[in-house]
Amino acid sequence: MPPCIPPGRAPFNHPGFWRTLWASAKRAGRPLIEASLLLYYVSQKEHLPLWVRVLISSALLYLIAPIDAIPDLLPMGLGDDIAVLSAALASVAAYIDDGIRTQVANTLRDLFGLD
Repeated sequence: MPPCIPPGRAPFNHPGFWRTLWASAKRAGRPLIEASLLLYYVSQKEHLPLWVRVLISSALLYLIAPIDAIPDLLPMGLGDDIAVLSAALASVAAYIDDGIRTQVANTLRDLFGLD
């Protein structure tokens, strides 16, 4: 069985994550924000395997990193961010439950308004 981070260990909570997410929400679009939120809320779960925490933290840190493979200021500059988040999301999909989907839906509703 892979090692787990003890329950007392803090989940991903980089201060730049929320700042970047809210600042780029309209430009980035709903799919990028939804993938980011799914990963973020999965990272908040207790008893996740170490590889899941590392993968999620790496993907979310790449999103907020000032250095990208493709600069975000260029058209389609978020393509690399979407690819990284999508790959991480596919890898941790088994940890996404209805509670996380509800949290994401509520946050998206607050951010983008009612559908």
